Amino acid sequence: MSPSQEKIEELRQRRRETAKKLLKSALFLAGFLAFMALFMVPMGMTNTINTMMNTAYRILLDTVFYIMAIAVLAGALSEMLTEFGVLELFNFLLSPLMKPLYGMPGAAALGVVSTYFSDNPSILALAKEQQYRRYFRAYQIPALTNLGTAFGMGLIVTSYMAGLSAVTGMKLGRAVLCGNLGAVVGSIISTRMLLHFSKKLYGTETLALSVREIGQLTDQENASQRKSFMLRLLNSLMEGGKNGVELGLGIIPGVLVICTVVMMLTYGPSAAGTYTGSAYEGIRLLPLLGDKLQFLFKPLFGFTSSECVSVPITALGSAGASLGMVPELLREGAAGANDIAVFTGMCMCWSGYLSTHVSMMDMLRCNELVGKSILSHTIGGFCAGIAAHWLFVLFSLI
Repeated sequence: MSPSQEKIEELRQRRRETAKKLLKSALFLAGFLAFMALFMVPMGMTNTINTMMNTAYRILLDTVFYIMAIAVLAGALSEMLTEFGVLELFNFLLSPLMKPLYGMPGAAALGVVSTYFSDNPSILALAKEQQYRRYFRAYQIPALTNLGTAFGMGLIVTSYMAGLSAVTGMKLGRAVLCGNLGAVVGSIISTRMLLHFSKKLYGTETLALSVREIGQLTDQENASQRKSFMLRLLNSLMEGGKNGVELGLGIIPGVLVICTVVMMLTYGPSAAGTYTGSAYEGIRLLPLLGDKLQFLFKPLFGFTSSECVSVPITALGSAGASLGMVPELLREGAAGANDIAVFTGMCMCWSGYLSTHVSMMDMLRCNELVGKSILSHTIGGFCAGIAAHWLFVLFSLI
């Protein structure tokens, strides 16, 4: 081939590559415009933009800063427990339980406790600590997202559901217990599924920390133990709190972007039935899809009515928002004790994972597993609801 022909062929190759890039750009633009049209057609362009901005602002004030406060406290607590050897005690005592159930070291139980008493991202305050990570292998670190999320807001969900007994006059203690047990079942399935994927990616032998890093930690611990008790206590609290601030700042982009979209897909217009551009308005697409799948949900979860589907669907974006729907369903007779068991299990297990999983996996530097993490937790949440339903049926026979 002559030099002129080579140049012509090179120009043709560049044109083909340019055409491919332009085609990809055009397809992305068409998809983006179609997605925006979902909101702009029913809501109007001005209301859509205003709702996006107002929702993101409310999430920042009401949710992100709350998560940051939790992360600061959880980081300080975890650093203190690590400094004085409590974490090592957890790992020793709970390994016989956590290893066969979850395939995780005993130290992972501390993450379960921290998220149960707070919210999903609080487990990241632990996962960012090197002293905590040394108990894990590399493939187990991503699974902390699914394990922690399965128990996120557990205490809030449990106490709220149990408190509905006073409102409705029904005894809901057994239902709430079944819901908690269902969440445990869902957490095991979700965590085990993600471990299956992460083993293929990272292998099973690589440690979360290198041998050199573990050695440096040991030297730091030996030097730290020579300090006074009060100095060690204050240093651990301040260092852990600082890590919590960094964590809170790091999750802001993911939470605001993802949660805003999920909220607008979940909620409907204002109470007056019109769109005003206020925060937390949307097109109610997710609940609509749930209604279409009622024929499947009825035998699996035993829902009293199709309206019950809206609770777990809303929990995809926000567990707190889904709880607000429950009292009205109970008053209208559209939900009963069995539904409370399913709500408890699914709201706890899912606890808004669509709006937090992406940012949590990003903070753990495991972005390549985001899709598999969400898939695993989606299946885990369904299993939590199914388990809660059938456990309630079983307990009702006793």
